[in-house]
Amino acid sequence: MVMVVSCGVILLAPAREVFVCHATGSARWDLPKGVIDDGEQPRATAVREAWEESGLRLEPAALADLGEFSYLSAKRLHLFALRVSRDAFDVGDCRCRSWFSHHLTGRPTPEADAFAWKPLAEMSSWCGKGLAKVLGRIAWAPIERLPEVTAIEVDTATPLGP
Repeated sequence: MVMVVSCGVILLAPAREVFVCHATGSARWDLPKGVIDDGEQPRATAVREAWEESGLRLEPAALADLGEFSYLSAKRLHLFALRVSRDAFDVGDCRCRSWFSHHLTGRPTPEADAFAWKPLAEMSSWCGKGLAKVLGRIAWAPIERLPEVTAIEVDTATPLGP
């Protein structure tokens, strides 16, 4: 079995809330994350995926490398973290630029259709079991001691759509 590595970013706000994207057509919310492109480094993948799925322009050097975690049977998750102020950006400005062909209609459909801050304490109510296991294994105290980022640019100029 080939093991796939997906890379993503945890943005942690002071009240132990994380920034998440709503997976279109699902009840679940997820971290901005995705599979590494050929020749791409994990940090670059995490930054690219955050931009594709939400429009956030993250500074690669500011991301703390949390390492790889067992995620699904054929997938590992390499995560990076950033501690941010709750008002570092407006979730209402976020836009998804990653599209897939809808399995029923064939229409281009955004990978994420909403954005929010969700409390870690309630993760079982908003994310899947695999992600909840990963989030439950993270040492949060070191992330909470990272320097706080107070402003993140959201790319609102890039055209939406496939």
